[in-house]
Amino acid sequence: MNWPRSWRMRWRRPPLSRSRRSWLLPILSLGGLVNLAAGLYKFTEGWDWGDCYWMVLITLSTLGFSDSHTKVLTASGRVVTAFLIAGGLVVVQLTIRSLLGLAESGYFRHLRDRRLRRWISRMNNHVILCGYGRIGREIAEQLNREGVRLLVIETDPASKEAAEERGLPVLLADATLDETLMEAGIQHCRSLVAALSSNAANLYVVLSARGLAPGCRLIARADSDEAARKLRLAGADQVVSPYVAGGRTMAATALRPLAVSFMELLAGSECEVEEFQLSADPKRLGELQGASLEDLHLRRRSGALVLAVRNPEGDAWEGNSAPSLIANPGGHVRLEPGQLLVVMGSQEQLSRLRDLLGEALVDVAVMPA
Repeated sequence: MNWPRSWRMRWRRPPLSRSRRSWLLPILSLGGLVNLAAGLYKFTEGWDWGDCYWMVLITLSTLGFSDSHTKVLTASGRVVTAFLIAGGLVVVQLTIRSLLGLAESGYFRHLRDRRLRRWISRMNNHVILCGYGRIGREIAEQLNREGVRLLVIETDPASKEAAEERGLPVLLADATLDETLMEAGIQHCRSLVAALSSNAANLYVVLSARGLAPGCRLIARADSDEAARKLRLAGADQVVSPYVAGGRTMAATALRPLAVSFMELLAGSECEVEEFQLSADPKRLGELQGASLEDLHLRRRSGALVLAVRNPEGDAWEGNSAPSLIANPGGHVRLEPGQLLVVMGSQEQLSRLRDLLGEALVDVAVMPA
């Protein structure tokens, strides 16, 4: 009968189903042989089921013929034993051959990949790291210290193995493809870091990610000013040049060694620095709108310290003469819609501050050390 093509496609089995059939028959045959032989021992010898299955085990393994049961077998029992030996030679060899064939065909690797993809589909509020090179490894180490859930996307099998040795989940795929980012959970992640070695590849990743998840925070690596400009135009929220960042750190170490040492000590302590983004809707701020830091007593009530306040972009066009970034703000600084608060404190103190701000908050992000 000529079935319609759509029906034939519907009933076509996937590779895992076909591989499952290849080992299912030998396993069922082995199980049937074991149970049949045990039943025959029960019928011919009258043993309990434990002794019957024990006899089957020592017969198939060919290691237990010194057992006392073999010395008192009846003629029927010897026939059952001969049948078990002959059947076991065939069935056991077929089972071992099938398992070896599955290993060679990559069936178990497909199982691990499918299990990983199911686990990835349940991830939420994680960070996607594209590239596990020298920069990617440092990023992964920092995020691991912060206890952030991380997913690595890598195309190099050697880098994949290196990341898995560190206990990181790795998706072996091309990060520049839309389906890869969708599979990695781009629509429900907290941020994406494009740390590939090629500027063009990072640009493709940023373009794809911005189109798939407009609200996702995108951080990209760039090796030149031109690449950084293009990445910002493509939608990157932050562009970092390893050479510029390294040069600034070395210059700061030469000029302000105590300050750099303090920041390194701070990175290894329980204190964290977080960004608290206030809502642009005045209704969500409620009584907090227009209240000064001195009136709110945030330091006394939460224990967290407000390091800086960044006013929303566009205030200058509205006649606001306040600077865009107020470092070490005094008590006279007032909360306004759309402001960003940079706060330092322990996790417990930052949690209390989140509770105090309540519905006024729209986003909280951990700043890298």
